[in-house]
Formats: sequence, C-alpha cells, structure tokens
Amino acid sequence: MSIMLADECMEDLQLEGLMLLQKKGGFRFGTDAVLLADFAKDAPSKRTVDLCTGTGVIPILLSAKTNTPKIYGVEIQPDIADMARRSVEYNGLFPRVEIIEGDLKNCASYLGRGSFDKVVCNPPYMKVSAAIKNLDDAKTISRHEVMCTLDDVMHTAAQLLVPKGRLFMVHRPQRLADIFCSMRAHKIEPKKLRTVAPRRGKAPNLVLVEGMYQGGEELRLLPELYIFDEIGNYSSEVNKIYNRKC
Repeated sequence: MSIMLADECMEDLQLEGLMLLQKKGGFRFGTDAVLLADFAKDAPSKRTVDLCTGTGVIPILLSAKTNTPKIYGVEIQPDIADMARRSVEYNGLFPRVEIIEGDLKNCASYLGRGSFDKVVCNPPYMKVSAAIKNLDDAKTISRHEVMCTLDDVMHTAAQLLVPKGRLFMVHRPQRLADIFCSMRAHKIEPKKLRTVAPRRGKAPNLVLVEGMYQGGEELRLLPELYIFDEIGNYSSEVNKIYNRKC
C-alpha cells in the first residue's frame, strides 16, 4: 500500500533527504514555516511541541536542525494530521517525532502541564471575517482563526511551558499589538523580534517573535531578514536557511 494518496504529492525539503506529503490542491507550507523552524532551532530543548502543525513540516525540519529528543506536532484536522503522521513515518522519525490529532485548547490535559521547554507555532494569521462562506474548508481553517484564536495559542503555550520555557511564533506585522498584549496577559514576556521583508526598502510582511514564560522584561530587536537581494535572487541568508548551495 502506497503511503501517498491520489490527491497528494511528495515534496523534497532539501535537508538530509527529508520528504513531506502535501495536498495537491490544498493549503501548502510556505516560507513562514521554514523561517520559523530556523528561528527556533538554536534554543536547546528536551521536549518541543509545535501547535497548529498542519502537514508537520516544522517538527520534521526541527528533527534535522536540532538534537531535541522528543518533538510533538498538534493538528486539529484529521486528514491533515494523518498526512503529517505518514510523513513522519516515511522519514523514519517516529517515535522521536509524534503527531497528535486534537484541539490545541485541550492538549495540556494529555501532553502535560509545565512539561515543555519549547513551544513553536505558525498559527492562523487572520481573524474570522463575515465574508467567509465555508468555515470547514481546510484552507480557511489554516488561514483564519476558526478553530483557535491568538489568545488560545498563548493560553495553551503558558500551560505547556516550564518557567523560563520559550515560545517561538511567526505572524503578520499588523497583529503585533495583539501578539504582545496576549503574551503579557499569559505571563509570556516578549524577548526577541525579527521582522521579515521581501527586500530592502519594502515594508515587512512577517514577524518572528520569541517569548519566555515568566521571563523578565527585555525585548531585543534583531536585524531585519530579507527574502530577496537587490537583483531579485534569494538572499544569501535565505539560501542558507533553505540549505541551498549558491
């Protein structure tokens, strides 16, 4: 029996031979997930969980970029969680990497309160709009706060993290005020902020944020990351993150 279904395709992650199953016509992982995995890689961890894991790309990338012995991914959509689980099995990463099908709002009850030193999340970026017609659509769930809100993510992260444990998140710049307010409301102190812009002279379209649960007050602004260089090629830093040879 093939591990890949008829409506799926296999994508090469260009890192240690890792592959990822994706829906041909569904929501696909993007640059934001790759940047987040790289942003989170340097903080040491014995137990990491990725909330809103989707296809499982972040846990799979972190398995190659870190020495973390146990990495979980939590995904609420059954078919997407099943696809992520099959990717983990295809890459021979189970039981080091484990995909959990479930609602992140409840995951502290089965993963354990205060049992993680690192939480990672690439959440839905947009608030629910009255214009949305199909709230059950996979792309809608991935992009809009249908199944979870920003506050839900922060609340769960605070439940899961040990004191001084770290949260890593990628989001949109226009939600920064919401992000910082929600972090502090749940005792997660913003520690690092890195903006991501398409190229020099363009406004940022992503932000990478690191917070510490029960941490002290101090926020560091890191140098901006540019996706493309002056002539339109991928920047040297992005090529390094993607493990591309220049």
